[in-house]
Order: sequence, then structure tokens, then C-alpha cells
Amino acid sequence: MIKPVLSACIFVVASSAVADARPYRAVQASECNVTMPCDFSYSPTRRERAPRPLQAYRSTQMTVTDAGATASTISVSGERIIGGRPAGCPSSFCGCGAALRVFGHVVPELNLASNWLRFPRAAPAPGMVAARRGHVFVLEQSLGGDMWMAYDANSGGHATRMHARSLRGYTIVNPRG
Repeated sequence: MIKPVLSACIFVVASSAVADARPYRAVQASECNVTMPCDFSYSPTRRERAPRPLQAYRSTQMTVTDAGATASTISVSGERIIGGRPAGCPSSFCGCGAALRVFGHVVPELNLASNWLRFPRAAPAPGMVAARRGHVFVLEQSLGGDMWMAYDANSGGHATRMHARSLRGYTIVNPRG
């Protein structure tokens, strides 16, 4: 009696496992068929991607909550893409870009974002660095609450941006301490 019940339980657990559903991407467009084949000569291959246009400015609104749980909506304009990967930095360059911003030169040990956590802890202020394992950025100006305008190297799309960032999940360190 125990074996059939155990087998049934294992079957139920195994068959109810959730699969990661991903959409199927068709290789050809719907207008393509045997009599009218598609011409993909214009599209870039997987290795040579078409360059993505850089977005120079973006204006957005966000809700900021201060320590007293008072929420206010602020308009943050002026997100700027400053550039791409700085010269002399590796392909993962947030730590290297932050070192260039703070010290004016590449500090190879600081290319790894988690190495910034070796600096002494500090309160958020301009010139301080927000660090965690995997990413780092330099604080430039408080926007209220935990939102800061930040110099953020490798902030997505291999771009260096000056934009609003939350400090949630980050440790603030003093790189000059």
C-alpha cells in the first residue's frame, strides 16, 4: 500500500513542476513562403549587431519616499548618456569607470565591483560610491529620499550615464577614507 501512494506522490510532484515558458521566435516573416522567399541580406547577423542609437536625454517622473514615509513625485530630467566604455577599461567596466571618475585614473583592483566594499562605510553624499557585488556607481547629487543623480558606468547597453538611481540594495562607501 505504501509503494503505490509514494509513487503517486512522486508522480504528482514531478508532473506539477513549472516550466520556464519562452516564446518561439520564427526565423522568417509571415509574408515569406516557398513561392516568395524572404531576403535577409539587409539584417545583421548575430555576431555583428546593428548599432543602437544613443538616447541623449530622457525626462521621467518618479515617486520618492523619505525616512518619514512621506511620498512625493519629482520630475527628473536630464538623463544623459555620457559615452561608452572608457579607454583602458575591461568589457565589464562599472568599477573601472567609477575609479576614473573618483581618482582620475584606472585602478585595476577596483575593476571588480565587490572590491569597492573594502572602503569604509559612509553616509550618502556627493563623491561617495554606492557598491554591491556586481555593480558600482558614483553619487553626484541628492534627489530626495534614497534617489540620487549618479555617474553610472556600464549602466546598460554598454553606456555610461548620468541618471537617477535608487540606493536600495547598495552599500555606501567613502573611496577617500
